[in-house]
Amino acid sequence: MASGGTMQAAMLLLLAAQLVLCRGGAADVDRETGTVIPAESRPCVDCHAFEFMQRALQDLKKTAFNLDARTETLVLRAERRALCDCMPSSLR
Repeated sequence: MASGGTMQAAMLLLLAAQLVLCRGGAADVDRETGTVIPAESRPCVDCHAFEFMQRALQDLKKTAFNLDARTETLVLRAERRALCDCMPSSLR
């Protein structure tokens, strides 16, 4: 089992590592704040969200139509197969 001094040293090392990582992240934020694009030149976020939702809805409609068509084809094929199985081979 580790002694109390070893545990304290490990905790201190962990704390120092966290401080270094946090400080490095803060320096990155400071560098990025100088590259802010003015609001006038940025596109409207709501407009982009609306366009994205429209495209997603169109994709969903296409997918639903394709699934519906595929389901109908499979049902017709199954009905045809069931009818063929019911008919005597002399009537085919």
